[in-house]
Amino acid sequence: MKYTFILRRLLSLIPVLLIITFATFALMQLLPGGPLAAYENNPEISQKDIERLRHEMGLDRPIHVQYLAWLTNFVQGDWGYSFTTKRPVLIEIRDRLPNTLLLTGISLIAALLIAIPAGIISATRQYSVFDHITTTLTYIGRSMPVFYSGLLLIIVFSIWLRWLPSGGMHTLGKEFSLIDSLRHLCLPVLSLSTLIAAKYVRFLRTSMLEVIHLDYIRTAAAKGLSERVIIYKHAFRNAAIPLVTVVAIDLPVLFAGALFTETIYSWPGMGRLFVDAATRFDYSVVMGIVAAIAFLVVVSNLLADVVYAILDPRITYS
Repeated sequence: MKYTFILRRLLSLIPVLLIITFATFALMQLLPGGPLAAYENNPEISQKDIERLRHEMGLDRPIHVQYLAWLTNFVQGDWGYSFTTKRPVLIEIRDRLPNTLLLTGISLIAALLIAIPAGIISATRQYSVFDHITTTLTYIGRSMPVFYSGLLLIIVFSIWLRWLPSGGMHTLGKEFSLIDSLRHLCLPVLSLSTLIAAKYVRFLRTSMLEVIHLDYIRTAAAKGLSERVIIYKHAFRNAAIPLVTVVAIDLPVLFAGALFTETIYSWPGMGRLFVDAATRFDYSVVMGIVAAIAFLVVVSNLLADVVYAILDPRITYS
């Protein structure tokens, strides 16, 4: 039944991906200037040259015909070429993806290591000093935008104290050093993990407060089970289901890159690539990133459904 469920869900992803990619493709074609907008303000390129490029690239054909041509090439592994760098889109993404996975992966792990114990303790010690402090910090973390907190961290740790670098992945002109790379990671990870952890703590605390007052928790306590076993083996497994949903939703976003974080700290990742491609009207790169994100969104939701059944045996695949 499990494999049938997974296969059925995978097949249902096909129309979703088609709708998302077609809608994105159509919207980008309808933008003023279209994919050739970057060439219209170039005095060295005449209107006749633009019309010739439009015909050679098939942009004078109907949108659905252009989309089918793009989709055929995309499925075959040809994601097009960047208008700016003239490099294949897959190579552009391949070069940036490891940087994003490094930053967002460490940030996600750090956020979970902070959020899970903080959320559990805050719920089980409701209205305690720890709970009040945690709640206040999470509100501050959620209400402070990354572009603001990031600038504050740069001002304090890079400009005033001069402890950490303000951006980049490594010091220019120096050979690779693990210590140097870790120093460049500190501020971006701190900014991103703080924002993520604040959200996860709120979700987990609310879910734990609902679970710990249920009948089966009181029954477990009446049987003489220790508080640690009740909290971590019984309550947390059910309370973690909403958290799994939030993490599954965040995973594609993290793959796409922490847009503001990467921009503020000049981190050469997917988010920075997306911003650069959008501002330069590099539609091939934008379409490649959007299609990859759309695929990851539906796949991450599928993984979340599978994890639900692992955490809660009452959930079936039927």
